[in-house]
Amino acid sequence: MIRALSVGLGISAETLIGEPETKGRTDQEIDWSRFPAKEMVARGWIQKATGQAKRTIEQQVQDFVAQIGWQLGDAAFKRSISGEAFSPTTKYALYAWLSRVIQKARERKPNIGKYAESALSTQTLRELAQLSWFEEGPKLAVEYLEKMGVCVVLEPHLKGTMLDGAALKDIDGTRVIGLTIRHDRLDNFWFTLLHEVVHIWKHVGEDDTFMDDLDSSASTDKREAEANRLAREALIPRVVWKRSDAHLSPSKEAIDTLSRELRINPAIIAGRIRREKGNYRLFTELLGHGEVSRVLSYLSHEGQA
Repeated sequence: MIRALSVGLGISAETLIGEPETKGRTDQEIDWSRFPAKEMVARGWIQKATGQAKRTIEQQVQDFVAQIGWQLGDAAFKRSISGEAFSPTTKYALYAWLSRVIQKARERKPNIGKYAESALSTQTLRELAQLSWFEEGPKLAVEYLEKMGVCVVLEPHLKGTMLDGAALKDIDGTRVIGLTIRHDRLDNFWFTLLHEVVHIWKHVGEDDTFMDDLDSSASTDKREAEANRLAREALIPRVVWKRSDAHLSPSKEAIDTLSRELRINPAIIAGRIRREKGNYRLFTELLGHGEVSRVLSYLSHEGQA
């Protein structure tokens, strides 16, 4: 029947059968030349090639990605990728970044506790938020999550990608959060971390990977909306926010007062004000520029070649 229709209508059998284009792709359909090989060499992920360089470099890229053991496909290793960071122009750089994050997560696995489905909750999110009160808060948060069985990896974003964080499950079930710290501000760190924790808690299945650009407000994905809502609520409960002077008449004094009331870092409150007002010149001195990379420098240096 398919053959007859194909001949009669002049439509290819493949089109009539309707095989999905993004499923079941083979390695040959991956354009290995589009991976950011130069940047991968610069970071020490692969070696600089000599002689027949092009083939050697592309083979190294294939070997690098193959290490994680995920099947490749147009939907990023035959997985569903969600989040505003993903686009046709960035996918190969994101594949490379994701591969590196998985590799680093596996190196950290001996330090990670056993994950329990009941481990994460709104209370967990609130406890994480209050760790921001401490000077070493980002480090305490990473340690807190890793005891719960969630591995946290730092890897700077690759050029051209607008990536803040990612959440996924490795093939052995390990929950992984990847952070780029591309803004290196405390307000951005805490919101990104809690956003990714919600994905781990609520949304990540066997074949789901979330890659987030949290500067974007264009997402229509209900899971992204839920992650944003629960992260915001954990950091500054809506009822408290609406009645606070920090919201009604923002000032350094009002920020300090609310910070002490909620026992959270003032940067989080300053960041909320800036985003809601759309004025990113406000309270820049309160954002903790450079503090995240300073506190988490031990993670940044892990796995370097």
